Amino acid sequence: MSVINQNKSEKGFLSSIADHPSTDEFIKGVWRENPVFVQVLGMCPSLAVSNSAKNALAMGLATAFVLLMSNILISLLRDFIPKQVRIASYILIIATFVTVIDYAMQAISIELHKSLGAFIALIVVNCIILSRAEAFASKNTVGKSILDALGMGIGFTFALLCIGGVREILGSGSFLGFEFMPDSFEKWVIMVLPAGGFFTLAFLLLIFNSFKIKNNRA
Repeated sequence: MSVINQNKSEKGFLSSIADHPSTDEFIKGVWRENPVFVQVLGMCPSLAVSNSAKNALAMGLATAFVLLMSNILISLLRDFIPKQVRIASYILIIATFVTVIDYAMQAISIELHKSLGAFIALIVVNCIILSRAEAFASKNTVGKSILDALGMGIGFTFALLCIGGVREILGSGSFLGFEFMPDSFEKWVIMVLPAGGFFTLAFLLLIFNSFKIKNNRA
């Protein structure tokens, strides 16, 4: 009995939550099947707009909103969309919510909208959103689709924020626009350039997968 209790206590927090059926769909997107660090999807926005934490967070939240709303609508209409035109229908639904977030971002901050540029419109063809629509939302209930979208959306936002945070801290000496590095800090200019995105992504992939392998062995 004591051995069993000890094993239970040593069980990871995320693993214990994931054992519950109602939260498994959520946890898999955040951790086990993270769209960036595990599936390596959405590389275009992950590298292009992550030169600062602010841009990365904005893109992550915008993508998460579109993913959530499109998953809900596609799940609701899954029995009414003909299979022959399902991809075109998914793109039309996704484009509708991308237009909403595009106008909303213009109203909130013109500067942020300009810094993200065409990548807001490119959310329409983001492979994460299309893959969840085709592989999950079109085959599952609204409740499960919401959990799946929240997990994948938060996982994607988390990954972008990690990349953007590292690049901004090392490249600009700030985080979310707040300077906190000493004046003597030598900024790594390469980190705010395109090459810095590849270096940061490779470094974070190494850390994430090493940690995951270590957990699996334990």
